[in-house]
Amino acid sequence: MLEELRITGLGVIEDTTLPLTGGMNVITGETGAGKTMVVTGLGLLFGGRADAGRVRAEPGRAVVEGRLRLSGKVADTVHARITDAGGEPDEDGSVLLSRTVTVEGRSRAHLGGRSMPVSMLAEVGEQVLAVHGQSDQLRLLRPGEQRAALDRFAGAEHEKLLDALREVYARWRSVVDDLADRRRNARERNQEADLLRLGLDEITRVDPQPGEDDELKAEAQRLEHAEGLRTAAQLAQQCVAGGVEAADDTPDATTLLGTARRTLEAQTGTDPALGELAARLEEAATLVADVAAELSAYLAGLDADPARLQAVYERRAALRALTRKYADDVDGVIAWAERARTRLSDLDTSDELLDELDREASRLAGEVADLAGRVSASRQEAATRFAAQVTEELAGLAMPHARVEVGVLPRAAGRSEPSLPVNGVEVGVGPDGGDEVELRLLAHPGAPSLPLQRGASGGELSRVMLAIEVVFAGSGGPPTLVFDEVDAGVGGRAAVEIGRRLARLARSHQVLVVTHLPQVAAFADRHLVVAKDTGGAVTTSGVRVVEDTERARELARMLAGLPDSDLGIAHAEELLAVAARERRG
Repeated sequence: MLEELRITGLGVIEDTTLPLTGGMNVITGETGAGKTMVVTGLGLLFGGRADAGRVRAEPGRAVVEGRLRLSGKVADTVHARITDAGGEPDEDGSVLLSRTVTVEGRSRAHLGGRSMPVSMLAEVGEQVLAVHGQSDQLRLLRPGEQRAALDRFAGAEHEKLLDALREVYARWRSVVDDLADRRRNARERNQEADLLRLGLDEITRVDPQPGEDDELKAEAQRLEHAEGLRTAAQLAQQCVAGGVEAADDTPDATTLLGTARRTLEAQTGTDPALGELAARLEEAATLVADVAAELSAYLAGLDADPARLQAVYERRAALRALTRKYADDVDGVIAWAERARTRLSDLDTSDELLDELDREASRLAGEVADLAGRVSASRQEAATRFAAQVTEELAGLAMPHARVEVGVLPRAAGRSEPSLPVNGVEVGVGPDGGDEVELRLLAHPGAPSLPLQRGASGGELSRVMLAIEVVFAGSGGPPTLVFDEVDAGVGGRAAVEIGRRLARLARSHQVLVVTHLPQVAAFADRHLVVAKDTGGAVTTSGVRVVEDTERARELARMLAGLPDSDLGIAHAEELLAVAARERRG
């Protein structure tokens, strides 16, 4: 859960800390006091888009900090991801995260004690937090979002089916597009292929080898300077090991080292230090002997053949002809040839290849149609369960006669998407299958079944959204749920039922609710009030926890706008007592 949230320099909030609990946290306050800034701060903390216009001019930056304490699989997943990114949880297992936004729009993020990309905060946020507001209600009215919601509810096996469909669909479209391109641009492809073949033929005739240009350059230098190299090597060999051309009375290095070693060894009895030096002279003699042997081998292999030098010149000229056309060096020429061979296979427009691609496209189309049919059947089954559970929740939200239906219909063919026969019907098929999903509401018996965007009032839409979230929460999801005034347009008994449902959610999740309804606020485990201070030159807001009498006064203000009214406070205390009994029950 989110244990603590600190907001500095954001909107009307100068500096405030929200101590949060694991149950139901309610945030209330007068209009304009800054309740929305709390939700905005949460959005920033978990990777949301930064709006520099909300940053206070003084101190010139907004900072949002939070402390997460997680458990179970979510903790394992989040801690492992943070560790992989170079951060680490605190010793007590909690995780610190922060987001800073300046008035210039620059943004920085920290997670687990390390600077991180903002995308890391968003990645963690997907695991631990779900925010639901009036904009989410509007989003759910879009058909694509309704299909996504049903797919989310359908479960892991359905998701595997969808992943398989998306993979096969991508392969099918790739083959179809490739086939169409080969047929449409056959002439241009053939012209490009001819040019590539000419280049490959030229390179194949020369047959360059990796690193050959450098090797030939070194060999040419040796051949061009063979006599000078021979003279130097012979003189060096004579100096270290003697030779037939050396004067008889001129000692070589090997002889001198041997004499020096034997002289020192004769005195080791007098001073052992000379023995150590003698051993080192023996090592030097061995090294000199090795050099002498290598010089002999070098002289034996030194070639001054003019014919070989001419052959090297001709080979280097042939390689230079290739490097002038295709790359800077021989390795680059070889790489060009590899790319050309790959490209030639891409340019192939032979009848044999086109027929093969046509057969592959037909095979993959059959797989797509089969998977789309299985996905559709899975959606139909999930739709029945989803509709029944949401309808059941609506009964507890003062809509006892309302019913939600989920229509899973074949998508009309002939749009921008390709069409395939799925379950015997020609439908438009995309990567998510060939279904249109529509949430419909029957508000009361005898009412027509209308799409959600046409059949629900503002208050009904809020309750449908809450019912959907309760159903989703029962099947898992993030441990912290945020509801930003989803109770707009609701009052009376329905408001009490919304409070009861949110309290029920809070038994298994941490719930944060921004509300203007006292019936909802009465169910809170912790009540936070955002209060505005207009006493100074600049309006600021802060957040405080209210309990007992203060809480009753806040509810009285929400009920009648009269926090000091004895009647209002009595009503508030009665509301709190009812909510307490409900929570205990």
